[in-house]
Amino acid sequence: MSLKFGTAGVPLSAKDSTTEAGIKRIKELGLDAMEVEFVHGVRMKEDKALKVGVLAKEESVSLSCHAPYYINLNSREKDKVEASKARILDTARIAKLLGAESVVFHPAFYADDSKEAVLAKVIRELSEIREVLAEENNPVILRPETTGKPSQFGDLKETIRLAQEIPGVLPCLDFSHLHARDNGKYNSYDEFCAILEGIAEILGERWVKNAHFHISGIEYGAKGEKKHLVLKEADLQYEELLKALLSFGIEGTVICESPNLEEDTLILQKTYLNLLAGK
Repeated sequence: MSLKFGTAGVPLSAKDSTTEAGIKRIKELGLDAMEVEFVHGVRMKEDKALKVGVLAKEESVSLSCHAPYYINLNSREKDKVEASKARILDTARIAKLLGAESVVFHPAFYADDSKEAVLAKVIRELSEIREVLAEENNPVILRPETTGKPSQFGDLKETIRLAQEIPGVLPCLDFSHLHARDNGKYNSYDEFCAILEGIAEILGERWVKNAHFHISGIEYGAKGEKKHLVLKEADLQYEELLKALLSFGIEGTVICESPNLEEDTLILQKTYLNLLAGK
């Protein structure tokens, strides 16, 4: 199967909230990926990460990681920028031990700065992070995520630009965020195809064969994202999106962030498999 499907965090039906239980439940459900959520800090010890990595390999579950939310590479305060960089590095180091290929994160806020100035700052800071990881022989891909509010750095063009400018960086395309950020735009087969074609032209096969997506239902307004919803309560045309991914031969991972986690992940997987089978 060209796309792997998994949950953002431990499935709700797992026997407990540990990462190990999550991996085992993912396997039982017939899914093949899980994003390990370090949203409140990287607290997993190295020895545990190694054990979890072995289990994930045994169960053929592909792992990725989400770095803590408290990241702002455009903070006015230098110590907050350094702390943000440390959080990304800490996540990448544990990700390597887990055997995870990618680290997803929200890069920055604009504050009162111009979009151009923030982009330049994020490129500079992220390049330094990448240099440290290169020195540590850490191949984990850094994936800045497209964000759901216009106040957050991370529109489609900016996210692609980071991947253009910095080796070892590829986008995490959150289609729900893109849809919410522009108050309902990006929600048809043609619009999805235009996005995929644009990225493929710029980033080429290294992205087409190793893409990473977030999908969920989402509530939004004039100021963008409000909250995640289950798919059936939202207007995201996920079948059209999956059809577009299939049309372009995109390979990689789809992580579902809906509140009901595995239920919507299974819906996405089933829809994709039916499209793949021509049903």
